[in-house]
Amino acid sequence: MMEIRTDLAIESRELYKEKNNEEVPGVDVEEEKGEDYIVTRVKVLDDRGSEHLGKPKGIYITIDVPKLKNTDQDLKDEISKLLAKEIKGIGITNEDTKTLIVGLGNWNVTPDALGPKVVDRVLVTRQFFIAYNKDKDETVANVSAISPGVMGLTGIETGEIVKGIVEKTNPDLVIAIDALASRKMDRVSTTIQISDTGINPGSGIGNKRIGLNEEYLGVPVLAIGIPTVVDAATMVNDTMELIIGSMKNVAKVGTEFYATLEQVSNEEKYSLIKEVLEPFMPNVVVTPKEIDLIIDDLSIIIANGLNIALHHGIDLEDVNRYIR
Repeated sequence: MMEIRTDLAIESRELYKEKNNEEVPGVDVEEEKGEDYIVTRVKVLDDRGSEHLGKPKGIYITIDVPKLKNTDQDLKDEISKLLAKEIKGIGITNEDTKTLIVGLGNWNVTPDALGPKVVDRVLVTRQFFIAYNKDKDETVANVSAISPGVMGLTGIETGEIVKGIVEKTNPDLVIAIDALASRKMDRVSTTIQISDTGINPGSGIGNKRIGLNEEYLGVPVLAIGIPTVVDAATMVNDTMELIIGSMKNVAKVGTEFYATLEQVSNEEKYSLIKEVLEPFMPNVVVTPKEIDLIIDDLSIIIANGLNIALHHGIDLEDVNRYIR
């Protein structure tokens, strides 16, 4: 059976609805539309919803911004403020929260460098709280950050590194930033997902490592991700669907050719895709050619959103002066 790779809860919901022509049982969905964005809040309420979506119970907020890849400064600022609003809205941060930001990924591989680049741009303050022996401040919160690298660079599971840091520094909250995978090319670099269920490092390229979640780390984990790649087989499958749909539009209903197109199943398409791709390029993922510039822009948007959300005395004007 075909397994379409996606890290987005909204896409898992779409796949279920396409297959079953109904809303996912045990899942609550609400949508908010702005001029340049759509916010979709998916809440997995029980075990039924978790099983159908393949996601743990919790909140999954998706911000779709079609113009995000070719945006101007005003839209970047708007999405940074929107991201901050959604982070605050989950209700797990306040002025006293000590936060550890973890930038997951490989800084040597551009599509996987989102997390480390965000860490480069967030305002870290824990050192000042220690130096001045303070528990709280009128302007900033206690924030630390780390880019632990990937197992191929360090030889250590990312989860083990983060758990050691958590046990030593005792944060109240971990925020993990990572690159994700989408099932649709038009969502690559245009969608931000926020969830309160944690994250599996390496999931965007199909690797499965120790999960960063509250059960493992002992503190709440907020995950923020943006899809930067799409699986090649998934993209080919979507292309085949478009081709078959176009052929059906021009074929005469009732003919043998039309009937043949109607009978092409997802399993048959997937078998053909695997047969064609696997000898030449197995496990290939695709990313936009301008990914270097895109990752820089996205990392600034996320860092700005985090700085506004976590530091109660800082606004967008402040973070735009701080981040370059």
